[in-house]
Amino acid sequence: MSATWHSLATVLVCTRCERQLPLEGAHNLCACGAPLSTAYDLEGAARELGPETFVGRAADLWRYRELLPVQRPEACITLGEGMTPLLPLPRLGGRLGDGRLLLKDESLNPTNSFKARGMAVAVSRAVELGLRHLALPSAGNAGTALAAYAARAGVRASVFMPDDTPRLFVDECRALGAEVELVPGLITDCARRVAEGKATRGWFDVSTLKEPYRLEGKKTLGYELAEQLGWQLPDVIVYPTGGGTGLVGMWKAFAELEALGWVGARRPRMVCVQADGCAPIVRAFHAGAERAEPWQDARTFALGLRVPAAVGDFLMLRALRQSGGTAVAVSEAEIEAAGRELALAEGIFASPEGAATWAATRRLRASGELCGEETVVLFNTGGWYKYADGWRAALGL
Repeated sequence: MSATWHSLATVLVCTRCERQLPLEGAHNLCACGAPLSTAYDLEGAARELGPETFVGRAADLWRYRELLPVQRPEACITLGEGMTPLLPLPRLGGRLGDGRLLLKDESLNPTNSFKARGMAVAVSRAVELGLRHLALPSAGNAGTALAAYAARAGVRASVFMPDDTPRLFVDECRALGAEVELVPGLITDCARRVAEGKATRGWFDVSTLKEPYRLEGKKTLGYELAEQLGWQLPDVIVYPTGGGTGLVGMWKAFAELEALGWVGARRPRMVCVQADGCAPIVRAFHAGAERAEPWQDARTFALGLRVPAAVGDFLMLRALRQSGGTAVAVSEAEIEAAGRELALAEGIFASPEGAATWAATRRLRASGELCGEETVVLFNTGGWYKYADGWRAALGL
């Protein structure tokens, strides 16, 4: 890493009560129970940085290092994450009208998913703060990412997964040296095990939005999207939403980019996509609620969407409403059909969560909520192969 590395992070700020906490020390949630977010000297950054700053830098998320929280280059734990391709979907786009349909393919990250972004920054910051044992609940991809980055950093990882998690996720975590415990129930049951063990096992909880720094890694989705579009933002972003860190992170990135003067005030309409077997954010959005009630009997083979309750629910709902966006729940049959279409029309075999975004896009275009002349970006958050058994059954392979 460059000897000129420096971060413009200044303080942690509560996303609800706005209490400020120092960057020093290991923090989970604010005392009020809300997630913490990293603030930066954006006025200084606007004087020091410009879009041209990144020309010639490595094609990874650390190209935005001044706007990330890691303070020292030697603390950076990387496997080459970020700067994933933004692919045109000409055949599927032609079915929507005259606009541009694009897909940000996060499956090309290390460990085959977008979780690498958040974990790279969270583990780097944990190492910088002297933490040696990290733990989280996971439906699959977050666990494999933590296992990989913990191995890279030489620290311990404990991963708690629902006992019906596909075997490939479990095997990958164990192969990378993580301690894996399979828990009867859902990811919320796994989260209780992590919380119970904090006092007795001494690990640090890196659950979604329960520490500040996975959010900073995920916000680079927004920075990359703007850079790849020539420092413009799309009209619509269609995003598969479980814990919601990516959606919240992009919304944060767009505010920072405006403060830096690199984009204007116009924001993309943010679309949250969930499965109709687990759609707490969709239900809360359409009910006009500020928080989402936990979803009972959550079911979907898009495991990243099987999140019955999210600590960042109010942040997701805020972003959807401020953007003029919406929330859509799609069926298992729609996800399956969309996955088949993406594969046959565009050569992209997506994760079920990624396929869900195309299913939602078709629905929104049919209802007139998407116009044919807009630039629409879908997110494929992971690859297909760890879901091979589910896809085999769904597609009759």
